[in-house]
Amino acid sequence: MIGTVVNALAIIAGSSIGMIFRKSLPKKYETIYFQAVGLFTLLLGIQMALNMSSPLLVLFSLILGGFTGAKIKLDEKIDRLGDVIKAKIKNENERFTEGLTTAFLLFCMGSMTIVGAIEEGFGKTSDLLLTKSVLDFFSAMMLAAGLGIGVLFSFVPLLLFQGGITLFVSVIGKDIPPEIISDVTAVGGIILMGLSFSLLQIKQLKIVNLLPSLVFICLVLVLFQYLVFD
Repeated sequence: MIGTVVNALAIIAGSSIGMIFRKSLPKKYETIYFQAVGLFTLLLGIQMALNMSSPLLVLFSLILGGFTGAKIKLDEKIDRLGDVIKAKIKNENERFTEGLTTAFLLFCMGSMTIVGAIEEGFGKTSDLLLTKSVLDFFSAMMLAAGLGIGVLFSFVPLLLFQGGITLFVSVIGKDIPPEIISDVTAVGGIILMGLSFSLLQIKQLKIVNLLPSLVFICLVLVLFQYLVFD
């Protein structure tokens, strides 16, 4: 998990630098920055989503995941977790939870996260995650300048999510079909598209409730392959 650990450290370092400049960042530049990030996130999400190999299964997984997230009130649980962390560190930033969730989604829903974590799990290379660490360093710096210390704490869910993929793959010990990688990436891309609407202030969507879709797409694809090929 060298790549994931370095990635987490890069986010901590970038966020720390960003918070130093937070008070001196004029509002107009903050707005321009989030417009640029929102448009880039939308383009990245579309690119990732277009690579799906099973559109109906992706849609089915998104619906199941969304229903599950809404049922367990995942968004409210994340908000409460953010409030608990704020209280522990005695921080009054109103955008703490927004910074935490926005950074986590940006850092963990991309194709580099999924493919890089799988490659590291197979013991092949950490190069992709190390490259991602450099990109996340600068992203964390800019995000923290706009949203504050919540961005720094996104390293915790990144360790759990990205590191979890690596450990899971290392335990499985066999190649994962390309279709699964492409469709999991597509689900992540659609989640990023939803996040872009929030960043661009088009509409505030409860994107966090869609996170269970990443689990459902894996389960659905494995079940589908088992029924079709066996």
